[in-house]
Amino acid sequence: MRIEINLASRPYEDSRRFWTYWGTGLVLLALATLLLVFLAVTGFMRAGVDRRQISRLRAEITAYDQEKTRAEALLNRPENRLIRDRSRFLNELFERKAFSWTRVFEDLERVMPAHLHVVSIHPDMSSENGLALKLVVGGNSREQALDLIRKMEESRRFKQTRIDQVKFATEQGNTGDRVQFDITALYSPSAEAGAVSGGVN
Repeated sequence: MRIEINLASRPYEDSRRFWTYWGTGLVLLALATLLLVFLAVTGFMRAGVDRRQISRLRAEITAYDQEKTRAEALLNRPENRLIRDRSRFLNELFERKAFSWTRVFEDLERVMPAHLHVVSIHPDMSSENGLALKLVVGGNSREQALDLIRKMEESRRFKQTRIDQVKFATEQGNTGDRVQFDITALYSPSAEAGAVSGGVN
């Protein structure tokens, strides 16, 4: 009878497999750490470039604001008020002269849904020295007006389009329309029309 006795003081351990698993994990962890450090450093450098660009743009805006303030102060002097008022008057004349009814109706015809028509139209200067159109359109349903608003916004000619007021047939008398809408929009004429109008400085 043969009896095998293990005289080793420590049990057998497969250290090669242990270090293979843990070594691979440590290598992957080190690579991930290096990647994160690289991304952090490049992000910091990119942010520095952005900060410098923002500072430069702010300095330019400040310089333009100062120049604008000086120019306004110069125009507001008593001896220059006549020139300033004449310049504004002439610029308004140029802008009104550049307004083309034919072009406006052509642009409206492209976006006008079926069963909807223009009752009245009134051009006006907006607070930003742009051209604002005030329309009254008549139709059968609110969905038609919303379709018109959507198409006007999708075009390049009309911006900031909104419905100011809705009038139903009982409120407006016998007009033949079930509902009328008061619509306001900023109108941007084509580049060709804009190039015709010269400004007075």
